[in-house]
Amino acid sequence: MDQQIIITVGREFGSGGHEIARQLAEQLNLHFYDRSMLDEIAKATNVEVEFLEKYDEKPRKLFGSRRVGAFSNSMEEIIAELQFENLRQKAESGESFVIVGRCAESVLKDVKGLISVFILGDLPEKVKRIRERYQLDEQEALFKLRRHDKKRKQYHNFHAEGKWGDSRTYDICINSSRLGIEKTVELLKCYVEERVQAF
Repeated sequence: MDQQIIITVGREFGSGGHEIARQLAEQLNLHFYDRSMLDEIAKATNVEVEFLEKYDEKPRKLFGSRRVGAFSNSMEEIIAELQFENLRQKAESGESFVIVGRCAESVLKDVKGLISVFILGDLPEKVKRIRERYQLDEQEALFKLRRHDKKRKQYHNFHAEGKWGDSRTYDICINSSRLGIEKTVELLKCYVEERVQAF
């Protein structure tokens, strides 16, 4: 694509949103970023990536954390801000990419070529996907789903302007359970191509 396109993908845990984003990036020949962004930050800051991963997309712990003006001692906030700054630099460089999570639809809201997507799913489908991926029973999968979505919601709503999963925050919200992963990717690809024509 000749012009800059940035596709942000928010997702419910178990919806297949990560895989949808990866396939969409592949089909559109765009760079793909997710937790892997931490590798760049770890290299730039000379910190072990495993240390950064402990705080990735996690809500700030209220106990023991302090904020004075723009400064915080919360590792969750510091890691989040490092990622937000990394995203802004990529956008300012003119790079086109797909990014999963990281409040990107809010962080990059002023970018002309931004397309924001939210992937949700039906509970039985999400539980089934989690069970298969992590070899869990139904109750364990449900617990994992609720825990992850609660943390994502808290993290997003603390850092972003819009509410996590609220359709008014995104350009398009889609239930991946209706069409499956591949057809959802096809639909989103068509949507992106149409949007590009309208920019």
